Amino acid sequence: MAHLILSRRASRIGLAPNAAAKARAQALAASGRSVVELTAGEPDFDTPESIKQAAIAALAAGDTKYTPPAGTADLRAAIRDKLVRENALDYAPEQIIVSGGGKHVIYNAFAATLRDGDEVIVPAPYWQSFPAMVSINDGTPVTVASRPEEGYKLTPATLEAAITPRTRWLILNTPSNPSGAVYATDELAALAVVLRRHPHVWVLLDEIYEHIRFDEGTREHFLRIAPDLADRTLIVNGASKPYAMTGWRVGYGAGPAELIAAMTIVQSQSTSSPSSIGQAALAAALRGDQAFVAASVAAYRERRDLLLAAFAKIDGVRCVPPQGAFFAFVDVSALIGAVTPNGETLASDVDLVAYLLHEHGLAVVDGTSFGTPDHIRLSMVADPAQLTEGVARLATAIEALRRSPLTSQREAA
Repeated sequence: MAHLILSRRASRIGLAPNAAAKARAQALAASGRSVVELTAGEPDFDTPESIKQAAIAALAAGDTKYTPPAGTADLRAAIRDKLVRENALDYAPEQIIVSGGGKHVIYNAFAATLRDGDEVIVPAPYWQSFPAMVSINDGTPVTVASRPEEGYKLTPATLEAAITPRTRWLILNTPSNPSGAVYATDELAALAVVLRRHPHVWVLLDEIYEHIRFDEGTREHFLRIAPDLADRTLIVNGASKPYAMTGWRVGYGAGPAELIAAMTIVQSQSTSSPSSIGQAALAAALRGDQAFVAASVAAYRERRDLLLAAFAKIDGVRCVPPQGAFFAFVDVSALIGAVTPNGETLASDVDLVAYLLHEHGLAVVDGTSFGTPDHIRLSMVADPAQLTEGVARLATAIEALRRSPLTSQREAA
């Protein structure tokens, strides 16, 4: 059998860490162990019935053929109406593309624009696929760290320092996975000031968690704060998070017509077009009753509060309250260097995650894979009983650790 030689693209990346963590948890559960699985990044609710019925109606009507590469006219019209209604933004149909999920939109954008060595600023903590998608498209991800004291948000100073003549994109994810950070109006305005000084830098605005926010007030959209940046901003959104449609694989982008045209060409030569049934379902979701979204957000808020109350009682963990999305990003720096009952030293958050899984049956994701070591991410997409059991196992696991004076001092600090 001939030896397989991988491309440089394939060699630069690996399996998504979330998927790997979930697979390890499933394998342990399959062996008969009790596992509380808090790695998932998808809603635990079912897709609303009205959306399912729209898909069934599309099937019955024979809506099972190829669609235009950029998506059906009907769905792009529904997206346009959504952007006007909810964001006060007006995009023509040729400025909108529909793809196989929000991730596919981002991939298409990088495939259409990045040349060898072009830089993309990726604020950390970041969604794990951001740097991978940059790398696989010949770009160079430039990670910019943030601090808990800053709410895990990019600041104007750190943005300014990261920009070079080779910078092509800034990724801005709000609400953020994994931290739950939501940028306030004044924070977005301050970033816009920096971007105006660097007209060669485009903005990829990932708003997949747009509706999953825990504050009660309304927020101005970035392009209402900085409308002059619309000609170099790509909005990314989709069905997965607000409508519990992860498996339907349908997302969309809105941006300058020239960019959308280039992304459409890329898409036409890869997947041809998104699923016709998924597009019909998303059109119905955007036009339909939004009560499901409000109800699911209320459930996530209750789960967040449950977790925060539990964390407050556990020595060695700190969590900046997430303002959106459905994850808790927990600072475990006080536990690094601790020793397990088996005599193993936890030298990193990766070691801690392995200890939690194998010794206590708790599956979470390490912060290193999000570009922010000494953290772990817990998903809130589980019922309250499972979350309660998960944090109980976390508390038991931490209580069993032997901590040196150094780790104790770090916790006190």
